[in-house]
Amino acid sequence: MMTTYELGPMLLFGSGETSASGQKAFDWLFRRLGQPLRVAILETPAGFELNSQQVALRIADFLRERLQNYRPGVTLAPARRRGTAWSPDEPGVVAPLLASDVIFLGPGSPSYAVRQLQDSLAWHMLRARLRLGAAVALASAATIAAGAYALPVYEIYKVGEDPHWKPGLDLFADFGLKLAVVPHWNNSDGGAELDTSRCFMGLARFGPLLAMLPPDVVVLGVDEQTALAMDWAAGTGHVLGQGSVTVLRSSAAQVFSRGQSFSLAELGPYRLPQAGAGIPASIWQQVVEASSTEPASAEPPQEVLELANRRQQARDRRDWDAADALRNEIETLGWSVQDTAQGPRVSQRMVDG
Repeated sequence: MMTTYELGPMLLFGSGETSASGQKAFDWLFRRLGQPLRVAILETPAGFELNSQQVALRIADFLRERLQNYRPGVTLAPARRRGTAWSPDEPGVVAPLLASDVIFLGPGSPSYAVRQLQDSLAWHMLRARLRLGAAVALASAATIAAGAYALPVYEIYKVGEDPHWKPGLDLFADFGLKLAVVPHWNNSDGGAELDTSRCFMGLARFGPLLAMLPPDVVVLGVDEQTALAMDWAAGTGHVLGQGSVTVLRSSAAQVFSRGQSFSLAELGPYRLPQAGAGIPASIWQQVVEASSTEPASAEPPQEVLELANRRQQARDRRDWDAADALRNEIETLGWSVQDTAQGPRVSQRMVDG
């Protein structure tokens, strides 16, 4: 089966993905894609939080309301934790990625995101969709996790662990780049009393952290209210928003201010990946076939089907309060239930108003 191999663009947010600056960055992204747009929000970085769906819904509401000219249809992919019904390895859970024009990952824990997504079905699908024209937008924890080395911000800043790096998802290796991405580069939440720049590490801690990285790793710092737009096909980066992007390479710093563009070769030996290189052949073929046809409906996990059956039983005995509560529980898990003459029909919940 033939399909088009056309790299999609990427956004790396330093912060502010749901601000006016974020709106302009998403506008840059959406203008490069066809309409109507299908957006998948992958919940994984915040999957350990009990309100991970609400975290995802905030970005869904922002895209629907502030980018309404593009008519984005938004679907949540509740891939929260391995070993559960909501695993990033569960085909029904990650099915929205197959039909997506944009894949977004945002707040949560970088360490958790790496642990859950490393070598997962969801992560391989994301890489494949990027090579087949879908855009990827990363913010906060996801921005950090995507690098070759991930900064464990919470563990250092809140728990008090010694400064260190953890292996990251290494997304940019597909393009010949070895990056450690640091958002919140110019953070000043600590005021005059506490240096919280460099993603809350402060200069005193960040110096030793730099020394821990292998010499071939390039540090990419993205200011707050700023996004780096990466046009892989053109090989260029564009600084969008209010701040700057800093590139630390071989102990030398380059700063690119808002509105500036630069060659992605400034980040290392940039190259384009081969079509399916590094992606399991079966997953690559699945994504290729899905990209060449109309998206199929996702199969609901067993947990959702059981809830739907319990709801039908409650309706049969006219226990409407229990039925409503079970409907709410199903919707909380990212699915909707419709009553038909043939029985309840469960489908992936669209968050597109």
